[in-house]
Amino acid sequence: MKRVTFSADEALIKQAREVAHLQNKTLDTAFREWLVEFTEPVRNAEQAMALIKKLREHVRVRPPYTRDEMNKR
Repeated sequence: MKRVTFSADEALIKQAREVAHLQNKTLDTAFREWLVEFTEPVRNAEQAMALIKKLREHVRVRPPYTRDEMNKR
């Protein structure tokens, strides 16, 4: 695991440690969990794009439907 150093206000760090303690976690564990949540939208977007690329191999796109085709029931 890679070590990372951050700078933050001392009072904020103290408060964060207290919150983590109330959750029965270390600040390090809470930060790792936050990092996963923080990057999740990007990972979800990457997975969605990979699926779209995969589906393009199997789905043919045709020109837009005519008005009559769209209104056909």
